[in-house]
Amino acid sequence: MSTRKQFLKDLWSQTVKELVKARRKLRDELYAAKMKHAVKGLKQTHSLREIKRKIARINTVLTVKIKSNYGNSRK
Repeated sequence: MSTRKQFLKDLWSQTVKELVKARRKLRDELYAAKMKHAVKGLKQTHSLREIKRKIARINTVLTVKIKSNYGNSRK
């Protein structure tokens, strides 16, 4: 199984709190990578794109889970 499919499977099995925690960790990782790239140059610049995509996937799963648990009304 590809790593992306495994990553998505893992996301769907997590709770909302775990997903928020994972998103925060990835945002911090993205910030650190951006700073490293700005100062010295990042050797693996593709990692920025991968981190952004992981954050987007987490956001998608979070939206679906929140809507299914709490309905469409946002407060």
